[in-house]
Amino acid sequence: MPFRMSGYVPFGTPIVVGLLLPNQTLASTVFWQWLNQSHNACVNYANRNATKPTPTSKFIQGYLGAVTSAVSIAVGLNVLIQKSSKFNPTTRLLIQRFIPFPAVASANICNVALMRHNELSEGIDVLDSNGNVVGSSRIAAKHALIETALTRVVLPLPIFVLPPIIMAFLEKLPLMQAHRRMMLPVHSLVCLAVFGLSLPLAISLFPQMSEIEASHLEPEIAMATDCKVLTYNKGL
Repeated sequence: MPFRMSGYVPFGTPIVVGLLLPNQTLASTVFWQWLNQSHNACVNYANRNATKPTPTSKFIQGYLGAVTSAVSIAVGLNVLIQKSSKFNPTTRLLIQRFIPFPAVASANICNVALMRHNELSEGIDVLDSNGNVVGSSRIAAKHALIETALTRVVLPLPIFVLPPIIMAFLEKLPLMQAHRRMMLPVHSLVCLAVFGLSLPLAISLFPQMSEIEASHLEPEIAMATDCKVLTYNKGL
């Protein structure tokens, strides 16, 4: 299904290919970053901790903030490189291929924070060893968002670093030089393979049901249970 983790690779790969296309114009950079962060916003919303309802107005506010920050970061980095006269055309092209990673990684952090900021104000449920709800904790929500944000930084690292390196090597091969039309299909397959490997790696960094010591939570929650360790659903 779209926006579930199982659908992240098939629905996200065409966007990754678009983000990594060389010789991006300002319009194409804005389009692909908007499409990527729109997709990420829906994934973050669909895989959040949903124990508390999120008003539609807050979803829209988070979406607009996430997309605006992503596009601003990406466009700013691209303009900075394009205006730099220190690099020759080959070096500039190589740098432009790597720009999507810092742009997407920093924007992903903003995306998670803005799409799930309601959890920080409302808190998320923490459970005892029997699965009973002890209380609603904003501290646990903060931990959940930090862990999720870290996975969104690790996720694009291989996706946006490895394909440019691999393609820089493949483009020099005689076969690729003789058949330039193969560049896009081969590039797409490389992105698909790397994306398929990096997604399970990233989301396995932290368990979905995370643990936290009761003494680290709000005093009223720590006093409400005899359990020393509580669990919470951090989302994916």
